[in-house]
Amino acid sequence: MRSRLVTVCEVLGRVAAAVAATAVAATAVVSLALPAAPASAHGQLATSTPLTGTVVREPLTRLALYFTEKPAPNAHFTITGPNGSRVDNGWSFGEPKRLDKPVTEYFTVNGVFEPRLYHTGFPAMVTVAHWPAKGRYTASYLSVASDGEAVRGDVTFDYQGPGTAAPAGWTAPTNGPEPALLALAEGDHPATTAASATTAAPVAGPTASPAEGGLPPWLLPAAVVLVVGAIVVVAARREPAPGRSTGAARRPAGTTRQSGGAAGRKAGTSRRPARRGRR
Repeated sequence: MRSRLVTVCEVLGRVAAAVAATAVAATAVVSLALPAAPASAHGQLATSTPLTGTVVREPLTRLALYFTEKPAPNAHFTITGPNGSRVDNGWSFGEPKRLDKPVTEYFTVNGVFEPRLYHTGFPAMVTVAHWPAKGRYTASYLSVASDGEAVRGDVTFDYQGPGTAAPAGWTAPTNGPEPALLALAEGDHPATTAASATTAAPVAGPTASPAEGGLPPWLLPAAVVLVVGAIVVVAARREPAPGRSTGAARRPAGTTRQSGGAAGRKAGTSRRPARRGRR
């Protein structure tokens, strides 16, 4: 009974390990087969001068932030120095330029993500009033793209050039984004660009959808159930039959009966001379 219990426990342990391994493998296969859902935000920052993480050694008069589409007219830009005070002095649109590396953005057309390549950068030229000290500077931006999504982020760089004086009568700005811009950036507006995103002709290229080309969602649990069922069937077939152990247990008893029979025959032989003696 104890041996049978140990066998059942071993089978259950093997089944559990196989189920875990199968689930991990199936999840990996499904993850590789399904394409990653691409980001659908538009009008994002493509490049900048200076680039984030670089060192500036000359006092620039303007910073250039290039986006994949023209920033909103009421976009908000700031430049903060090492001491936390702002050194920006307004911004203006600049001349578009061809990007060294195209930027890919995705549009949803009839439920399918379609990629579009952007080869042109549309700059916002942010004026730097002065460079008060060496250290880390951060250029922040907030705008709204044509699809209604917020465009926000930072460009951080290290300034190691000479310090420059502030213009006469200049004071550090403290204004924030316009309320209308904040409302749009926070999504407090109707969706007005879904139709426009579907009417423009997409750039030729492969199309991909998170639901296309992948495996159906029911495949993973079905595969796990099939594998578990197969393991249980194989384990049941390999389990020793109850009759074998019973037959093996009867063999010592048979030997004992044979010995008993032999002993009886010996006993019978020993009684015969006794009867002859009485005659």
